[in-house]
Amino acid sequence: MIAEPGLELLHDEQATLGEGPVWDHRQGLLYWVDIIGKRVHLYDPKLRSNRTIQLEQLVGAAVPRREGGLVLAMQNGLHLLDLETEQLRFLVDPEQDQPGNRFNDGKCDSAGRFWAGTMDMKEEAPRGSLYCLEPDGTLHKKISGVTTSNGLGWSPDDRIMYYIDSPTRKVSAFDFELSTGAISNGRTLFTIPEGEGFPDGMTVDAEGMLWVAQWDGWQVSRWNPATGERIGQIRLPVARVTSCTFGGDNDDELYITTARIGLSEQELAEQPHAGGLFRIRPGVKGRATSFYGG
Repeated sequence: MIAEPGLELLHDEQATLGEGPVWDHRQGLLYWVDIIGKRVHLYDPKLRSNRTIQLEQLVGAAVPRREGGLVLAMQNGLHLLDLETEQLRFLVDPEQDQPGNRFNDGKCDSAGRFWAGTMDMKEEAPRGSLYCLEPDGTLHKKISGVTTSNGLGWSPDDRIMYYIDSPTRKVSAFDFELSTGAISNGRTLFTIPEGEGFPDGMTVDAEGMLWVAQWDGWQVSRWNPATGERIGQIRLPVARVTSCTFGGDNDDELYITTARIGLSEQELAEQPHAGGLFRIRPGVKGRATSFYGG
């Protein structure tokens, strides 16, 4: 249980399944979720406070809107959340006929589209898909046959989209057209080595390198997408590392979410901060979060 020097436990939430950190540079807040706890968290690093909004269904991702509030990917479709009233407004549920599925990770491209994928809650079969919600509310299915739709990201020039279906252990890339949202030419960039867990959430830094959270891998790893080489890693004192994003006033702080679901009593005793929110300054900067345009 060796942690990276400089790694800070920001908030010992003990979230069951902490996920989906996203930085709102307008408000100076970090949004993140506890999927199983059905909670959206708003962490203020200046006040070191964590506001919690309790919901009534599983929530896989929460991303800020340009007009204020959040867009959520939830167990039963996509919703908008008003942060003042804490009320949801339903948008669309493309999988009403698949009650065994739920939405998982989601992120916006720089044109303001919200990309979010679904997964089989038993994680046994490729019953999920990746969807794209346009700012006008139109929903398109982009990829089918997904087991656990997870990390998303785009290259700094918006010409490549990165994507993770966790059980495959692969990080994939697609050619991306920003003007239309079209993806093509899917390919594998690299595979997480055996014995190092599974790729989960992901972010892209200002240099175009990928940061991948490794579930059951005790780390966030940094990869060069052009070569498929791992070029860095951040070790954590918890096994189930779920996602990461850059934030802070200078976009030079990496926020990392973790989980404690499925750990035995002995494992929890060895990982008392599992489910906590961590932060480190890795020496590179990230890119500003893209907000949903609808």
